[in-house]
Amino acid sequence: MLWFLGQRLVQSAVVLTVMSFVIFGLIGLMPGDPVDLLISADPEMTSDDIARLREIYGLDRPLVERYGVWLWAVLQGDFGFSRLFAQPVITVLLPALGNTLALLGISLALALAIGLPLGIYAAVKPYSPRDYAVNLMAFAGISIPSFWLGLLLIILFAVVLGILPAGGFGTPGVDDWSDKLIYLVLPAMSLTLASVGGHTRYMRASMLETLRQDYIRTARAKGLSERRVVLGHALRNALIPVTTIIALDFGFLFSGALITETIFAYPGMGKLTYDAVMGNDFNLALICLLLATLVTLIGNILADLAYAWLDPRIGFEARQP
Repeated sequence: MLWFLGQRLVQSAVVLTVMSFVIFGLIGLMPGDPVDLLISADPEMTSDDIARLREIYGLDRPLVERYGVWLWAVLQGDFGFSRLFAQPVITVLLPALGNTLALLGISLALALAIGLPLGIYAAVKPYSPRDYAVNLMAFAGISIPSFWLGLLLIILFAVVLGILPAGGFGTPGVDDWSDKLIYLVLPAMSLTLASVGGHTRYMRASMLETLRQDYIRTARAKGLSERRVVLGHALRNALIPVTTIIALDFGFLFSGALITETIFAYPGMGKLTYDAVMGNDFNLALICLLLATLVTLIGNILADLAYAWLDPRIGFEARQP
């Protein structure tokens, strides 16, 4: 196990380093570097002033050299300064990270609690009326655009019924988690409805394939109840491919909830990344994108560990030469 974890951590570090260079290079190619922004703010700036500013910011150096300076600073814990918020990047990042983790945890837990049982329920009796009904709901959830769903929830619960706030994250002047939870209801509901259909479909397909295996027919031939066959024999193996999808959802929900966070004015990582990119805040955008990559890698490692728990035949011992 330790050998496997060490190997995966090394692989993740390599992937994260390569991605940091790629993202650093792509952001460097974006129009409007810090000096260009200063020039637009002061049209009377001379060419000597521009050259001096480029030297101060290190923009006159080659890309590889600039990347090396940035990477060394990051390894020392210096993530740079946010131009948009006039604060250190880490100071801006931590509140948004906490908000996204709260939204991610609630929406993912609800999506799994609803989607996985529905997938199992449909797969037990395939092509039956209940299977068609579950498939119809799953396809509807997958097909509904997230921006339209968010606006519909706002109109229904905030405008028509008036029982939930339309957006934001907490009443101004009120520092209470119970107050913040009310503001989490609509964005969490939107993300849950958008992702529960996919989990249902994946769970149904995996369970259908598992229920066709020979050992399932043997278990039924022994006289075991259908409940024990499904939950005791088929479920663990059916969850293995679904675990991969859940791991990939970590990265998607972490940084891909941009539309949902924008519609509900939720101060999470998706909206922060969008604001940083559109505002040419290079330091903040770079760290946000790398953090999304890191979360995806962590999700993959956790999925690999879950494989061994679901199927004892999967081991992580070092291979013998």
